[in-house]
Amino acid sequence: MHWIAPSEKNADNAALEKRLWDAADQLRANSELKSQEYSAPVLGLIFLRFAEVRFTAQRAALEKAGTSSRRGSRVDEPAAYHAEGILYLPTEARFDYLLNRPEAENIGAKVNAAMRDIEKQNPQLAGVLPKTYNIFGSTLLKELLKKISEIPVSSDYDTFGRVYEYFLGEFAMAEGQGGGEFYTPSSIVRLLTEIIEPFHGRILDPACGSGGMFVQSARFVSEHQKSPAKELAIYGQEKERATGDLCRMNLAVHGLEGDIKQAISYYDDPHTATGKFDFVLANPPFNVNAVDKERLKDQVGANRRFPFGLPRTDNANYLWIQLFYSALNEKGRAGFVMANSASDARSSEQEVRRQLIESRAVDVMVAVGPNMFYTVTLPVTLWFLDKGKGKSPRAGTVLFIDARHIYRQIDRAHREWTAAQTGFIANLVRLYRGEDLDFTFGGNEARAKVEEIFGKKLKFADVPGLCRAATLKEIEAQSWSLNPGRYVGVAAGEAVSDEDFKAQLETLNEELASLNTAARKLENTIADNVAEILAI
Repeated sequence: MHWIAPSEKNADNAALEKRLWDAADQLRANSELKSQEYSAPVLGLIFLRFAEVRFTAQRAALEKAGTSSRRGSRVDEPAAYHAEGILYLPTEARFDYLLNRPEAENIGAKVNAAMRDIEKQNPQLAGVLPKTYNIFGSTLLKELLKKISEIPVSSDYDTFGRVYEYFLGEFAMAEGQGGGEFYTPSSIVRLLTEIIEPFHGRILDPACGSGGMFVQSARFVSEHQKSPAKELAIYGQEKERATGDLCRMNLAVHGLEGDIKQAISYYDDPHTATGKFDFVLANPPFNVNAVDKERLKDQVGANRRFPFGLPRTDNANYLWIQLFYSALNEKGRAGFVMANSASDARSSEQEVRRQLIESRAVDVMVAVGPNMFYTVTLPVTLWFLDKGKGKSPRAGTVLFIDARHIYRQIDRAHREWTAAQTGFIANLVRLYRGEDLDFTFGGNEARAKVEEIFGKKLKFADVPGLCRAATLKEIEAQSWSLNPGRYVGVAAGEAVSDEDFKAQLETLNEELASLNTAARKLENTIADNVAEILAI
């Protein structure tokens, strides 16, 4: 099924984002810094602007309450702000104070001092905020402060969060491949959250980057009229200290807190994760090699981090997949991004995949087309696990969805899913699961598309070219492949695209290579047997 939405963007938001990006780009051009050197300071100032908006609103509420309270005003008590998930800002650490400093002053030093004061008053941010503003000239910083001040004071945290996410995406593109390590496009993350439905519980991201998975989970909860801070307990792990700091800032921008640890997730388990989490969301680095498997041997086996064994191949994809699986409790759900190659990997990886499929935990597989990521053009696959599925009517099936032809073209090189497209795919999954449909995200356009494809009675059915619920026997017959293209097929009357043909050709080539290998083994066995007979 092809559903290519027209490219569009909110004009007001686009204009604001462009002005802010132009200011950041001017900062880079005039200071001759790399994007990773100026990205954190820019994000720090956006963070501060947002923090002041929330601080000011709470201060006004406390002033009003103080006039009728016997205990007097609490406007200068940090605890009165922390109780509402709001950062307390000392006078000289407020955005407006910095904005109004004359250029003759050393504004960089003032901003550094402001960041240190904020950390002192808000311990959850200790050591997190950027303090390198002294490398910029006061004139440049003044211009950037002015541009950021144009974000409307009336904006809620979601607007600020979207601006913050926009900058993360722009920096990801500017930094190239390295930037992709800390940013997953929001439309991808939104589909992950819509399908695992993190309404309440403990949520883990063992490769948390800048925290986008947590932010979208919180947005999902708030859109269903509940408090994310009360419903979600957030836990993350990140290899790079600087990226973990981005995550903590991103959480604070959205009024959230989390337990974020610096760790190499293969070797370290700071949250003692096995069997403890209701939800796991992640976009791990693909095809990592040179993992020291000797350090992992004690973590192999039932009810451990690697329950299905260590793959012999020098590729960490199936280490990640097992970490996500093993972290879930008996009803837990996981959604994560994975390289396409993992769906069909052979040899020891195939054996791990077989065990995973036979555990009945693999729930949904979604094929994603190219150019959905800022730094990787290749298509990927979204995996969804559900530990509670084994006791459901769908225990013996896996849902495969081909979403490669569903997208909106942002520009020549990048695509995304619209809210309606995301809502459509998520509700396709809900139909399959037998759940109530939910069009909170996607609205009437998503509902209309679901009804167009599945009828007014809204009953799940296999749709050639879009989706198919395959049985475990059918999956076994396909060498335990989890590649949606092997099951979904092509819609009637629809031509096979170059992209589809390439995928099919790759699949056939893999099958041919496997058959050739088996033929060579059989040929050697026959030769050995003949040699033994002749030797008698």
